Amino acid sequence: MTLDDALTLMKTHVEPGRAEGMRGYHKIDRTYLGIANGPLDDLAKDWRRGLSVGERVALADSLWQTDIYEARVLAAKLLTQARIRDDDAVWRLIASWVPDFDSWAIADHAMMAGQRRVVADSTRLDEIERWTTSDHMWTRRAALVITLRFNRSRDASAEELAIRERVLGWAASYVDDKQWFIQKAVAWWLRDLSKRDPARVRAFLDLYGARMKAFARKEAAKYLPKD
Repeated sequence: MTLDDALTLMKTHVEPGRAEGMRGYHKIDRTYLGIANGPLDDLAKDWRRGLSVGERVALADSLWQTDIYEARVLAAKLLTQARIRDDDAVWRLIASWVPDFDSWAIADHAMMAGQRRVVADSTRLDEIERWTTSDHMWTRRAALVITLRFNRSRDASAEELAIRERVLGWAASYVDDKQWFIQKAVAWWLRDLSKRDPARVRAFLDLYGARMKAFARKEAAKYLPKD
């Protein structure tokens, strides 16, 4: 499938007037076609079934390069899959997108694809750790978003527990960063972890909560049992 073919199919799902609302909501100056998330999901499912991994990587790369909002989201959805044999090219493409991040929505879709690749090969955390010291705020944030799947298990393995502690160390290094999206990412990670390991989140907040912004402390503690 060529890029032109993909864009033509996408444009059959444009809703009149929707693009203007999306531009106002996302507040980033790029092209918005006005396509809802549901049709993008459907297209991604069809193309994942019909295209080889190599073809999907090539199409995802082309879609991303357009800088069209829906095309970047669809690029990420094309590569969001738990099991991919020989996934190095997929990982390399996803990682290459990180410096381009400039909004939470596109970044989160891309990092959902990335989460599967890091779960498939946790040695990729060494590369992700380098993101934590980037001058680019969205890259620093991505290090927490891409690792969210490691705090979903109540009966975590020794490896998962070690990864949690590693990422909590990154989160601790962020608590003095007052940028809203960084504070929100720290809170998001802690909030999700609190559903499985509330004691560990309480311990983190005891150590670092006073240095976090008030909204982030509140969000992190949202699901903690009340005393």
